[in-house]
This record gives sequence, C-alpha cells and structure tokens, in this order.
Amino acid sequence: MIPKNLLESVQATLITLNKAESLFEVGQKARYFFQVQKGCVQMYNTSEDGKKYVQGIFKDGKSFGEPPLFTEQPYPASAIVLEDTSIWKLPKEDFFNLLLTNSPLHLILTTTLAKRLHYKAMISAELSMQSPEHRLLNIIDYYKSQDLNHDQKTLYQVTFTRQQLAMFTGLRVETVIRTLKSLESQGAVQIIDRKIYR
Repeated sequence: MIPKNLLESVQATLITLNKAESLFEVGQKARYFFQVQKGCVQMYNTSEDGKKYVQGIFKDGKSFGEPPLFTEQPYPASAIVLEDTSIWKLPKEDFFNLLLTNSPLHLILTTTLAKRLHYKAMISAELSMQSPEHRLLNIIDYYKSQDLNHDQKTLYQVTFTRQQLAMFTGLRVETVIRTLKSLESQGAVQIIDRKIYR
C-alpha cells in the first residue's frame, strides 16, 4: 500500500465511482496505477455463456491491476466497483518514477505481486483438482489470512456473498449453498443469521 501522503506528493488523483460503475474492461490498455482509498473493487472475467469468474476483490488500501503496466499487455480482466468507492489513480510513468526513487516501496509491491501469483497458482490447482469443500475452505482461509484487522483468536466473518464465493471457486451457487451446509454439519464453518464464520 502506498501511503496517502506519498500519493499526494506525486499528484495522484482521487476519483470516486458509484456502485456498479466500471473502471476498465478486458482488452483495454493499462495506463494507470490504481489503489482503493475506501470501498471495494472486483476484477472479473465473463465466459461466453455469461458466467462470471472473480479474479480478485480489493478493499481499502489495496492496489490492483498492476501487471499489465509492466508487461505492456492489455487488461486480462474487467474491474467494477461493488459499492461507492474512492480510488487513487496515478499515471503509469509517474508510478514507475516513484518505484525507481523508492526501493522500500518497490519491495512492498514486488512482495504483493508474488503473493498474488501464489494465490493464482493455488486457485488454478483448486479449480482443476479439488472438491467443493476444499475449494471453499481454501478461499475463506486465504482471505482470512489477508485480513490484517482480523483477530486470529476470534471467528472470521466471511464478507463475500454465496454468489461471490461461487464466482471465486468456479462452482454453481446451489453447490456453494449445499457445500456450506455440509461444512457446517462437519463443524468446519458456522452459519449464524445467514452469515458465514470460520
């Protein structure tokens, strides 16, 4: 995460998008570094039959969509805001200059990108080989581990809908619902007032 004062010092722009507004589409050229100030951004792909697959959800302080900036490739996914959201926007050239003059920041970004690559490798293996139970628990545990505000001594509340869990795991919503009930009966999750805890 790039601190607010540093973003302001390089004249990054803070933009506001309303719920369901698109930030960029698959195939568009990447020209900006983006970081969520407050809100929620979903990156996703849509199959030919209209099924959505979520690539990632990014909340307060998280950056997203960086790889195409480095590879000169178009965006491989679309980005939409899930609620009213404010986002820092920094032109690519200014972002690169910031990294060149700030090696600690460069290391933080490299670590972030390495974690995302690890996540993608894990998800690829999940989608091709694992049971629905395993897929759901791994996705929940991954986001639990990424939530810096979560006290590890307490139950983690899953903030994703069943539809979003389906889009993360490549499962049908009905399968997610059935699998969560099975996991609840096994004691692997708790469902309280329709909210999922682990």
